[in-house]
Amino acid sequence: MTTTFDPFPAARFIKEIGRGKNGARSMTRDDAHDLYQAMLDGRVSDLELGGILLSMRIKGESVEEIAGFLDAAEASFEPFNAPPGQFAPVVIPTYNGARKMANLTALLALLLAREGVPVLVHGVATDVGRVATAEVLAGLGVPAARHRSEAEEAMSQGKPAFITIETMAPKLAHMLSLRRILGVRNSTHTLVKIMQPFAGPALRLVSYTHPEYLEMLGEYFTTAALHERGDAFLMRGTEGETVANANKAQQIDWFHGGLRTTLVPKQTLVGELPLLPENKDAATTAAWIESVLKGEVPVPPPIAEQVAQCLLVSRTVASRQHVSEPIA
Repeated sequence: MTTTFDPFPAARFIKEIGRGKNGARSMTRDDAHDLYQAMLDGRVSDLELGGILLSMRIKGESVEEIAGFLDAAEASFEPFNAPPGQFAPVVIPTYNGARKMANLTALLALLLAREGVPVLVHGVATDVGRVATAEVLAGLGVPAARHRSEAEEAMSQGKPAFITIETMAPKLAHMLSLRRILGVRNSTHTLVKIMQPFAGPALRLVSYTHPEYLEMLGEYFTTAALHERGDAFLMRGTEGETVANANKAQQIDWFHGGLRTTLVPKQTLVGELPLLPENKDAATTAAWIESVLKGEVPVPPPIAEQVAQCLLVSRTVASRQHVSEPIA
């Protein structure tokens, strides 16, 4: 990435975070913001950037560091405006795709949009060896938005909007692309799953894959000032995706106003396994989702429960916003 600003001296940060998992010290929120902003702006040399990303990979992010990184990440692109209505927008990040099961993230998005919820899906267009949500959505007639206003227009028409991270936040997309060089994920892969891309309050659907992130994100969402920007659901990902597992309900925790409420308890396999697509390719998955939307195939119960909880909280977030707005 070409450096277009004055170089940012990162050595003092690397000295602290690069001492290994047990010896490293965490940055303050302000320092984390300044460092990540410089990384996004191309002010950190490639050598230092690699050192930072690998050091954070080994150390693990603290709540303060994630908060600072996220402050810089969200400031790096123009936020979306949601259409007015009885529901706050729902944000569905999709950065993993599916390999073992059919990717039903698109079904979740379409079911919510059908109920009148503004839905923004953001993520990658493709993922080698996996079926990306973008591919399933394309098969359902939902193309990727070419720019922010096109996504806003889709939501205003009651359609789910999908936008790639390259279009929505190119600086973050560049940071994600470094995985191909370094061979491992970096902090940006967490940031894109938890960021709130709307100017007003929204409900974020957040998933985790590793247990340590459940603890860290749980602490983050109970300490961050979420009430001003909406609420969040946190659940174990279905192959990393934020849609409920069709065969068993994962626990869903709702973070609101500094509180944590379990909406859906962890469950074993559902009583009767749903009829899922025979193949996992995008075309077969899209055709199966169409049959569900037509009522020919029932919605898998865990996904139906997830939709119901999203509707309830999305409406709550919207009503909370209306109460707080000054009377003209």
